[in-house]
Amino acid sequence: MTTILPKNPSFSKILLFIILTLSSAYAANAAAKITGLKCEYLINPISMDSPHPRLMWVMDDARQGAKQTAYQLSVSTDSVELSKGIANTWQTVKVVSGNSRVNYNGKALQPYTKYYWRVAVWDKDRKSDISAIASFETGLMDKSNWKGTWISDNNDANAKPAPYFRNSFDLTKKIKSARAYIAVAGLYELYINGEKIGNHRLDPMYTRFDRRTLYVTYDVTAQLQSGKNAVGVLLGNGWYNHQSTAVWYFDKSPWRNRPAFCLDLRVTYEDGTTETISSNKKWKTALSPVIFNSIYTAEHYDARLEQPGWNKPNFIDTAWKSVINRQAPSLNIVAQTMQPIRAVEKIPAQSIKKLDDKTYLYDLGRNISGVSSITVKGEAGTIIRLKHAEKLGKNGYVDQSNIDLHYRPTDDKDPFQTDIFILSGKGEETFMPRFNYKGFQYVEVSSDKPINLTKESLTGYFMHSDVEPAGTISSSNNTLNKIWQATNNSYLSNFFGYPTDCPQREKNGWTGDAHIASETGLYNFDGITIYEKWMADHRDEQQPNGVLPSIIPSNGWGYEWGNGPDWTSTIAIIPWNLYMFYGDSKTLGDNYEAIKRYVNHINDLYPTGLTTWGLGDWVPVKAVSPVEFTSSAYYFTDVSILAKAAKLFGRADDQKTYEALALKIKNAINAKYLNTATGIYDKGYQTELSVPLYWGIVPDSLKHKVATRLAERVKQDNNHLDAGILGAKAILSALSDNGYADVAYSIASQETFPSWGWWIVNGATTLYENWDITAKSDLSLNHIMFGEIGAWYFKGIGGIKPDPKSPGFKNVLLTPNFIEKLDHFESEHTGPYGKIISSWKRKGSTVEYSVTVPANSTATVFFPAGKKVMAHSGQVNAENGLKITSGDYVYLIK
Repeated sequence: MTTILPKNPSFSKILLFIILTLSSAYAANAAAKITGLKCEYLINPISMDSPHPRLMWVMDDARQGAKQTAYQLSVSTDSVELSKGIANTWQTVKVVSGNSRVNYNGKALQPYTKYYWRVAVWDKDRKSDISAIASFETGLMDKSNWKGTWISDNNDANAKPAPYFRNSFDLTKKIKSARAYIAVAGLYELYINGEKIGNHRLDPMYTRFDRRTLYVTYDVTAQLQSGKNAVGVLLGNGWYNHQSTAVWYFDKSPWRNRPAFCLDLRVTYEDGTTETISSNKKWKTALSPVIFNSIYTAEHYDARLEQPGWNKPNFIDTAWKSVINRQAPSLNIVAQTMQPIRAVEKIPAQSIKKLDDKTYLYDLGRNISGVSSITVKGEAGTIIRLKHAEKLGKNGYVDQSNIDLHYRPTDDKDPFQTDIFILSGKGEETFMPRFNYKGFQYVEVSSDKPINLTKESLTGYFMHSDVEPAGTISSSNNTLNKIWQATNNSYLSNFFGYPTDCPQREKNGWTGDAHIASETGLYNFDGITIYEKWMADHRDEQQPNGVLPSIIPSNGWGYEWGNGPDWTSTIAIIPWNLYMFYGDSKTLGDNYEAIKRYVNHINDLYPTGLTTWGLGDWVPVKAVSPVEFTSSAYYFTDVSILAKAAKLFGRADDQKTYEALALKIKNAINAKYLNTATGIYDKGYQTELSVPLYWGIVPDSLKHKVATRLAERVKQDNNHLDAGILGAKAILSALSDNGYADVAYSIASQETFPSWGWWIVNGATTLYENWDITAKSDLSLNHIMFGEIGAWYFKGIGGIKPDPKSPGFKNVLLTPNFIEKLDHFESEHTGPYGKIISSWKRKGSTVEYSVTVPANSTATVFFPAGKKVMAHSGQVNAENGLKITSGDYVYLIK
């Protein structure tokens, strides 16, 4: 609710009281609703392997003070019986609790079974409307339940064309339901009776293939028919059979082989019987028109090789070859329980320019991760090249010089980011690559024979893990708004089942980039399923002594360079952030022993408490800070998280050990680098002052002095950044959390070099890798490593923060900063309990601050020092902030 108040203060207070009273009276008559039912953070998932999946819901109740006092969960295999209140699998008693996430703890879950569930919630001893019925469905639950055999064709890893596979079969009974379970080493597309199944892209997600293999489940009931059927599979290489050459040597991966798959198509008939059609030696195989595919470079397609109807029942496959059996890539085959990658947004070309008789240039108007689709007509054998790039050269053609740095081609047959489409000559044809994505804004389309293209001939598709938006901001500064949009574009462009550094040059899971951007991601998107999968990748990659590689997943590259606590702190920071944002300690618990091994190893190597292991403040402007300083700060952070986790899990001995170690590291940093008389760390650069403030290393008695030195340093640097990615992570919050929000804003809103705004005024629609937009190296135009600003909007201006004492926004900390140079600022974040709103606008000499706290949660409001509350509603004064319950609130601040 937003209240418009006249300038008369006395009348304002009266009107505020009347409006809020009417609002509260209206809300009191509104019935609570139970919404947002999810299992394992997914809506009605159909492939769960967890024996104790997490069930969660949201209490939607606008009444002030609304909260859940008790719940009752009911789970059944019979939805009709459940609707009558009968649960045959699990029904809790009325549990007196405000929890809205509960682990299933009923009868042992059975494979291939659909479970229905709902929840009743009590509020102040009044039972709410019971929730609608939701569902979850188990998958195989155990690898022993697989019936299929892993199969491939008889080619080796160096064969270029992608293989087709098919099998035809008869179904004689009436079908009730059917599920397809498919595990793949590589990538795939699945077809039944000629229809592509699902809208996922690049399935399954990338893992360390020889340690964990993912399978995906589809409901294929509608695609099957009585009588003759056919199932078809097209396999792509992905990261499993990396044929392109680059500095990371994925072409030499220990798991590398020709792609293979295992499939079970399980049909349940109306008479209750089941039948499973599986991958086995009866299947047939042939080479497809996809004559080359690389996740790193591009895809080549020869439409002349198409075999129409190859995936339909009546196709004659007598010329096709027999398949071979293959060993499974790993013994750990588990369900892919996460949001898939999709082509989320269709982006029409903004312009087309004919460069010469055989070359056209398309501009999408923005930088994206994804693919392009072209529709064209031409002579058979016409070769069309679609070259993707982020920028143009001086000659007007696309220029890849900023992204091809690490490409090491062995010949000219695998051009970088360049799809090749050979026409069949059979009328109008459309090509869109299946097993690849790129980072680009421009597409240069060239052909060896003249073709006619229009602006509508080519379309871009923005691809990424299809995570639900969870946050928005809006302000009176349009540059700030554009930076936020660019940050989100870069974040999504680097979310492909794991967080990456860039979508064009590398696609690697650089750890440092990921933990730096994790809060930005969690404020803006519901990405927990991706992070949980990626933390499992960490556990797969960790060596027995605790060492992690700098890129995850890895083929072995990165254990010797680029790792260290400033980068591989992902092992601790991301699980802790998930706990803060969701109040869910599962990932922190899953990673506990891994964090412990990691910090113990650092302690063994560096017993003084200071470590020189790491990369340091990557891509700085001018000032270079000691690696020992920044790496030791992250070492302290990891140990501190481990100590807090030990306390959370009741591990008293560990808590004592790691609290002592954290204090030792903190004292060692301060003893060497802090001048207590001046409040300056080391040389007093921005990174050296902001990092210890942000990560809690500065002694409490000196925080104000150090923050003042930082603010002075920023002014000395003309209110511009002088930091690399570690300093840029820390500096904005280090200032705004310590009384200098306007100084932080002066950095965040700059439009001259070096700044985020400098990128924007120069046309950026994503974040860059380097402050210098003319740099000759390190200049990807779609990087997320400077993305902390996207989180700072919520923290530093809107002031929405999770409470470590009551995480998951059970209690919201609200610390708004009313920036003098802004007229208004709105921030919204949807957490586990619903939408949190913190917004303010200037009204003459006062600020109107509006708050929404979702039902079943509370908030503590802290106004900036020196601000006086002129009019308010609903809060109880307390020594440490204003304590408020759920509902809408408005404050007038002077």
